[in-house]
Amino acid sequence: MLILASTSRYRHELLTRLRLPFEVVAPQVDETPFPEESPRDLALRLALAKAQAVAVQHPQAVVIGSDQVADLAGQPLGKPGDHARARAQLRQMRGQVVVFQTAVSVVCHSTGFAQTELAAVRVQFRDLTDDAIERYLLAEQPYDCAGSAKSEGLGISLLEAIDSDDPTALIGLPLIRTCCLLRAAGLVVP
Repeated sequence: MLILASTSRYRHELLTRLRLPFEVVAPQVDETPFPEESPRDLALRLALAKAQAVAVQHPQAVVIGSDQVADLAGQPLGKPGDHARARAQLRQMRGQVVVFQTAVSVVCHSTGFAQTELAAVRVQFRDLTDDAIERYLLAEQPYDCAGSAKSEGLGISLLEAIDSDDPTALIGLPLIRTCCLLRAAGLVVP
């Protein structure tokens, strides 16, 4: 049995691309950053914690956990949750390079398998005007996305460049790394 330890519709849609049957189980994990924890370390810790939390409940299953933290000069930017916070995030990011730290973990308690990988995506934001930010937010309402920008939608218009070796990482689940981890855990992909 394969389980996605996430309630993210974006991760669900991405994992569906692999055409593997899977279930979704919401992980019960406190996502509060530790003091002085880097965005990279936060993403890695939370991806593993989510996979482990669900794997304890389903010890025979192969469990995928993932987390993404937007990293602006070492400062973590999470999901804004509302319009005002999304506006503030996009104002901070305009003209800047933001590294989206996307971690994925695969855990199976019965076999003792547990591995975590990180896919960092460097994104150059355009020097956005306040009007452009407001038009984007009203059109897309990306309040459930780390960094307030959906590159798979209208958010692509906010960007100048994307640098990544795993293009799905920016959407929330690095499928290249996920496939490698699933094969290492014993699953056949494709």
